[in-house]
Amino acid sequence: MTSPRSLTPLPTIAFIGLGHMGGPMAANLVKAGYRVVGYDLVPESLAAAEAAGVEVAPSAPAAATEAGLVITMLPAGRHVLALYDEQGLLAAARPGTLFLDCSTIDVADARAAHAAAAAAGHRALDAPVSGGVMGAEAGTLTFMAGGGEAEFAEAEPVLAAMGKKAVHCGAAGAGQAAKICNNMILGISMIAVGEAFVLGESLGLSHQALFDVASTASGQCWALTVNCPVPGPLPSSPANRDYRPGFAAPLMAKDLGLAANAIREGGVDAALGLAAARMYAAFAEGPGAEQDFSAIIRTFRDPAPTSPSPSPEIGPLS
Repeated sequence: MTSPRSLTPLPTIAFIGLGHMGGPMAANLVKAGYRVVGYDLVPESLAAAEAAGVEVAPSAPAAATEAGLVITMLPAGRHVLALYDEQGLLAAARPGTLFLDCSTIDVADARAAHAAAAAAGHRALDAPVSGGVMGAEAGTLTFMAGGGEAEFAEAEPVLAAMGKKAVHCGAAGAGQAAKICNNMILGISMIAVGEAFVLGESLGLSHQALFDVASTASGQCWALTVNCPVPGPLPSSPANRDYRPGFAAPLMAKDLGLAANAIREGGVDAALGLAAARMYAAFAEGPGAEQDFSAIIRTFRDPAPTSPSPSPEIGPLS
């Protein structure tokens, strides 16, 4: 991707949502030379962003008034849509401003956000991310973008300042579609990897032996080789930190809930996706509320009786 420093002058960026993901992303934009004006409802998040060089605005609309590009990183689609219209973000921006939503939300909500921006005389991209908090801090996120080709080209240098890869997936909502499909693969894979390790334990197989075989054989996958759910084989995995998140189980439950909604709405026969959504919803509401999503392996060792509810539309907020 093009270096952001090749743009002259660099646009002012408004960044709304400076939490665990948005804060480090905004900080990386500052490091890349952008002027970033930010807002968040949480005073601690604002203070941390200000310490990283972000200019703090008194409100979200105030942050957008001077910006050439507005980034939002919010928990759910209802927050994005309310901010755009009811809270006046679209009305506050200069005509033709590019709105870049990096939240992970429902595809229908993403398309509604595009339509709202267009009706207000602006342009939009949905560009959810993969890589978690560590990727946000390191500037190694992957962005999945939906919207026009011209808008993607304009946003690409900004995305390059926050990540290592950006893929234009198609029209409005396509970025969100790619994100929920990707995370459905990840959630199902982690369940399979966890079940395999528990089965191996019952058969007297060591964690290291199974890892050494599967990580170089046909069982190889990201859930195993990057986020191994048992301590020992991969020292960097959350399993070695008592499952302190990386990617929190409630966030996986949220993403799988979005995938389950799309499965049902599209009439797709995706039994494993629906099962994974139910499992993670129950786990996130119980022992996994503050754990990494790989900690779901614990439920296979000690399967307490549960009555998981249908997959929620939106899980716990980030």
